[in-house]
Amino acid sequence: MSHTVYKEYDFKIQPLQPASDILIAELGEAGFESFVEEEHGILAYIQKSEWSSELLNDILILQNKNFDITYTIKDIEQENWNATWEKNFEAIQVDDKCIVRAPFHEKRNVEFDIVIEPKMSFGTGHHETTYMMLRHILENDFSEKSVLDMGSGTGVLAILAALKGAKNIDAIDIDNWCYLNAQENVVRNNCDNINVYEGDVGLLKPKQYDIIMANINRNILLADIPAYAKSLKANGMLFLSGFYRTDLPAITSKCKEFELNFVHEFEKNDWISAFYRFY
Repeated sequence: MSHTVYKEYDFKIQPLQPASDILIAELGEAGFESFVEEEHGILAYIQKSEWSSELLNDILILQNKNFDITYTIKDIEQENWNATWEKNFEAIQVDDKCIVRAPFHEKRNVEFDIVIEPKMSFGTGHHETTYMMLRHILENDFSEKSVLDMGSGTGVLAILAALKGAKNIDAIDIDNWCYLNAQENVVRNNCDNINVYEGDVGLLKPKQYDIIMANINRNILLADIPAYAKSLKANGMLFLSGFYRTDLPAITSKCKEFELNFVHEFEKNDWISAFYRFY
């Protein structure tokens, strides 16, 4: 992985919102792995091996005349991306209870202190969806629960679940870099009850969980909700994010097909994180 080369897209966006969030969501579905939000736009990264010159043809926000979006492209080595991330990364505080920080940040006096070095992985607490998923964990009882973190990225959600008392946790991501990075962050936070796996929803059978968390995107969630329902124990909790307010009816309708009942949601900048319970 040390020789992985990425394409860095430097997008300049006017006006910045909501175009920036929409662009990140569309690029994520197109295969981009990581993003750095800047004052005038975003930096977006995709492995050079996954790149093609037609990659942006289906990114609809780029065709929207209400926004002026320009970009430049360059190759970048993994090590250089890490330096870019360190320059931009600030510690994130959630509800005065939880800090998500980098190793070079000073420790703060909070109940849950999480140290994350994301490299190319998604999930630092900066993006609205990760932030809201952390809020769900803080507000619910994870003590002695079995937990699945699906699409785990850095492993930050699994780590907070462990700190909240979950007894055993599986963290699964399809991306090899996320798999390796989550393993590093699990060790960094001394969470020996988290098992990290590389793969997709096919790994779930025949496992059963008290709680499932999935912060992915609308299309994958809709495809995988049936598998989540099969893997939830009676009265189990399902936390979903990675989609917009306009997607909530479709997500809730799919959940209802499998007896997953809507409880409530958080909203931040039109992003949604929803809580369902299996009755």
